[in-house]
Amino acid sequence: SRISQRPDSPEPEPEPEPEPEPESEPEYEPRSPAMCQLNLKSNLKEKFQCVFEGIAKAGNPTFLNQIYTELYITEGGTGEVNDEHEVRQIETASKKVVKTERKIRCEAIFKPSFERNEPIRTVMTKGVAGIGKTVLTQKFTLDWAEDKANRDIQFTFPFTFRELNVLKEKKFSLVELVHHFFTETKDARICRFDQFQVVFILDGLDECRLPLDFHNTEILTDVTESTSVDVLLTNLIRGKLFPSARLWITTRPAAANQIPPECIDMATEVRGFTDPQKEEYFRKKFTDEKLASKIISHIKTSRSLHIMCHIPVFCWITATVLEEVLKTREGGELPKTLTEMYIYFLVVQSKLSNVKYHGQRETDPHWSPESRKMIESLGKLAFEQLQKGNLTFYESDLTECGIDIRAASVYSGVFTQIFKEERGLYQDKVFCFVHLSVQEFLAALHVHLTFTNSGVSLLSEEQCKSRKVKCTQKHFYQSAVDEALKSPNGHLDLFLRFLLGLSLQTNQTLLQGLLTQTGSGSWSKQETVQDIKKKIEENPCPESSINLFHCLNELKDLSLVEEIQQYLRSGSLTTDKLSPAQWSALVFILLSSEHDLDVFDLKKYSASEEALLRLMPVIKASKKALLSGCNLSEKSCEALSSVLTSQSSSLRELDLSNNNLKDSGVKLLSAGLESPHCTLEALRLSGCLITEEGCASLASALSSNPSHLRELDLSYNHPGDSGVKQLSEELKDPHQRLDTLKVDPHGVQWLTPGLRKYFCELTLDPNTAHKFLKLSESNKKVTDLRKEHPYPNHPERFDYWPQVLCEKGLTGRCYWEVEWVGKVYIAVSYRGIGRNGDGDSSKFGGSDQSWSLTCTDGGYNAWHNNSGTLILPPSPSCVSNRVAVYLDCPAGIVSFYRVSSDTLTHLYTFNTTFTEPLYAGFGYGVKLNSSAFLCQP
Repeated sequence: SRISQRPDSPEPEPEPEPEPEPESEPEYEPRSPAMCQLNLKSNLKEKFQCVFEGIAKAGNPTFLNQIYTELYITEGGTGEVNDEHEVRQIETASKKVVKTERKIRCEAIFKPSFERNEPIRTVMTKGVAGIGKTVLTQKFTLDWAEDKANRDIQFTFPFTFRELNVLKEKKFSLVELVHHFFTETKDARICRFDQFQVVFILDGLDECRLPLDFHNTEILTDVTESTSVDVLLTNLIRGKLFPSARLWITTRPAAANQIPPECIDMATEVRGFTDPQKEEYFRKKFTDEKLASKIISHIKTSRSLHIMCHIPVFCWITATVLEEVLKTREGGELPKTLTEMYIYFLVVQSKLSNVKYHGQRETDPHWSPESRKMIESLGKLAFEQLQKGNLTFYESDLTECGIDIRAASVYSGVFTQIFKEERGLYQDKVFCFVHLSVQEFLAALHVHLTFTNSGVSLLSEEQCKSRKVKCTQKHFYQSAVDEALKSPNGHLDLFLRFLLGLSLQTNQTLLQGLLTQTGSGSWSKQETVQDIKKKIEENPCPESSINLFHCLNELKDLSLVEEIQQYLRSGSLTTDKLSPAQWSALVFILLSSEHDLDVFDLKKYSASEEALLRLMPVIKASKKALLSGCNLSEKSCEALSSVLTSQSSSLRELDLSNNNLKDSGVKLLSAGLESPHCTLEALRLSGCLITEEGCASLASALSSNPSHLRELDLSYNHPGDSGVKQLSEELKDPHQRLDTLKVDPHGVQWLTPGLRKYFCELTLDPNTAHKFLKLSESNKKVTDLRKEHPYPNHPERFDYWPQVLCEKGLTGRCYWEVEWVGKVYIAVSYRGIGRNGDGDSSKFGGSDQSWSLTCTDGGYNAWHNNSGTLILPPSPSCVSNRVAVYLDCPAGIVSFYRVSSDTLTHLYTFNTTFTEPLYAGFGYGVKLNSSAFLCQP
């Protein structure tokens, strides 16, 4: 009810209204996330838009987008331990660029392949030192910050393990850790990120000094709960903490096993620059086109330099050296070996620092007492840390080697040119050499200086302890080779190359002023050369001998390589002509050749199992291996299976047709096909004596690993009804990529060993025989009598060259044998080959219409399109006047063999594409009574 008051009564004081309670902000509701994202992008753009190659040049930044050269990145690998030395790995990896591999662009690192079709949370990217992993993450971040890529991502948070290491003793929640490094998120009061699309970049796992224990670490799911940084990271990587976030982890290969494979959704590999990308780098680096062309041309003349330039940091070192040398030297030799290149790099940096920081002239001595002492101290640091396996160091490590950081940075420009000092947010200083190879070079220089000054080898524990025991130069270098060979992962390989290179007087002269003493004149490099050659002979594994060839290259001894090149130029290689060292030399040449290893044909070298086993590193680096008809057994299958299971197998096509592999060999191959690392797409096992037992092994392997094999050829075998049924079922499986299966013809008749199962009866066509030729033995034999025979005129008859064709056109697989006398051309030809005139077009082997083998007592020549290939004559004990011809028309193969008893020795193979039926034929030279006889095998 209404209460009335007297008008004259005072109006009561209004009751004070309660103060409104402050609006409570929801604990996890972000404040202006759009502005936060804008600020983060702005700050990351400022931080990452410039790049410094090797070392940071104050006041002279280079914009990343101006010089960025795309890197070759491929999908593959599982994060398991890679125990190969990093430089050796890049030397072999540089040959592995395969067109069918899935190439990944930087901005698409989280995008799944078509086959995968499922989201990717965690990507691990492996790559050797200096290959460009950090620049890759920088480019990804910069493109995101500039809105050029990945606009679906709201926040990108790039961390480095160097930054995280110094927080080892502190505790954070995941939110606090993000706030600590990216203050924009703290200012915006963003306390939860699970409603955003977030990418965490963790760069440099190999430099992690946190105890990442994925087996015993407590489970953490709350992003606001504080704990140690290592617990945060392990739970983030395992997906227990913030499972919707994406992670990109980069690492050197040897450290990849710190993270369990099941935590990684996709593994990728940075392979550095391809050959075109190397050229692109130097052309972007130098505006002077002539200078860029000179540098590119010079690099191609040196195997070692050309291989190492797959590493971007080495491209920078090479560019630094060659630019300076080309400016200051007119004519003369440019550095070709790695040792020469690194000596020049050291000298050039010393010279530039003297001019820039100390006001000296370019003609003044390069080395002062201070800079000499600095290099000696850096060398000691490099060697001691190399022995420990450390690639990054802290101030205490430098102090132990007598390096005063503050003084060094003031008086020595060299220090800042070859040594990087990095400081992350709120962290201590971290140091490393600009590249692992610089550390290895300075370590070798330190060992060399110690030996020449005191006679003590730092590689010998006994000498290091006593300092009284001296050793000869011969023993010093021999023991260095032995120590490097003992290393299970090759970590002393490059160190050994540099140490041996420093033994040369010419290289010591380049370091004049730094070296106060040089080696004794009593030592001869030839002693070391012979010792290395002996090691190559004794080493059963050609792959591990490759570094010894690089050592010979550093010593400027190419005698073994030149020997094998002579064999290559001669056009024929047989196992009985090559020593183990020469086989290793062949591997070295093939792996370091500028030519791509897209197709490797074993018959070009030796159609034997011994050759296959010795050339296995080349098979491993090839895209396509042609091994058909090479007398291979199950021993070869065992070796090939290990290639298929290797993480670095580039092999995509494998042709093993016409080898007596049998079911036992196929079972070994099937074990390789089952491996998740196997990426083989085509396997040809035609004519390999396979029954239903071998087919069952193959069907099982396909069921275990259905994702890669597309073509399987089992024709000319005896799979039986059950074998055909099993494999046909795999063809119907929707999960299989297999789309081509060949089993016809098949039957028990194809279980005969060797090529003779393809024998076909041939007879000569008298209507094609030249008038000088006499046919006999029911048209199986033809003799050149050099006198006219009364043949009737016929349009098919050869009227100039003494030649004859057989009657039957050949379209499938055929085999025949010929006994010859004198000088005979054994050929296959299209029917339309010319019949008239003295031109090459109507001569066997003279045009693109025919393929021919010339047989004489002095040896053989293979001819096609008027181009001949000399085949070395056989040894006297192997002389035979019988030749076999194997023709596989669908495969485009015609092979010639020397027949001795039941043994076929491969002479030559033509690989081509046949477009019509072929006819066997014979032609003759000037030798009277030359003959050919189509005989029974």
